[in-house]
Amino acid sequence: MNIRKNEFAIYETGNSKNPAIIFVHGFPYDHLMWDKVIAGLSSDCYCITYDVRGMGSSIDQDLQFTMEDLTDDLFYVIDKLKLNKPFLCGLSMGGYISLRAVEKEEFKFRGLILCDTKSAADNDEAKLKRAAGIKKINESGIQKFASEFVENCFAMESIERLGEDYIALLGRSMNTNPEGAKACLLAMAARTDTTSYLSKLKLPALILCGENDNLTPPAVMKEMHEQISNSEFYIVPDAAHMSPVENSDFVCEKLRSFLYKHQ
Repeated sequence: MNIRKNEFAIYETGNSKNPAIIFVHGFPYDHLMWDKVIAGLSSDCYCITYDVRGMGSSIDQDLQFTMEDLTDDLFYVIDKLKLNKPFLCGLSMGGYISLRAVEKEEFKFRGLILCDTKSAADNDEAKLKRAAGIKKINESGIQKFASEFVENCFAMESIERLGEDYIALLGRSMNTNPEGAKACLLAMAARTDTTSYLSKLKLPALILCGENDNLTPPAVMKEMHEQISNSEFYIVPDAAHMSPVENSDFVCEKLRSFLYKHQ
């Protein structure tokens, strides 16, 4: 089912009577990056995805926004679908949104899954990289920016193995609205640091990181795991920053076990 409000795109798969899980995609992707994971879970779960503001089909909204707006959009999804304590799964930028959401209103969720992300806010070096990304979009266009950015998210072996699936994902990213992409870069650069909340988090948490992730390395995510009292940590083999795409079978297995344990 596809629900729209002010061109905000929400998608549902599976039986709404089953445990609900919301998937929040990374940058510069769309909800379709979760397709293989959802295919492995939808018989037992009510899977909800949506296109983050400025990405995919959610482009006809205000494109001046902050991480707080993106977090409020997530709460809108919960309210719109009348979800009762869904699990929350976010990758990279989706992880930033998810961490801020549980920091604000942890009671609304049943469990947290973090894939290839971090709690720390951008330092000055990272902010300058975001600024350089905006400059590249302005000067060279979204296609050049996205082609370089997306390639850096994947292990080279994954690109070869995924073949047409990688090409399709890359094509969608290269068609991202440039103004939406720049707005997301600014929102990520200005986001708050959620690290101090990790030790206060009471939700069960699953932490997954690609073994070859150079953007949010396993050591960084292991530190997050060590600060969350009720958490599990797994390194995803044969994957870099896009572990749910690069090794969906492994990710599905860990998700299924986690959801069964805490439903």
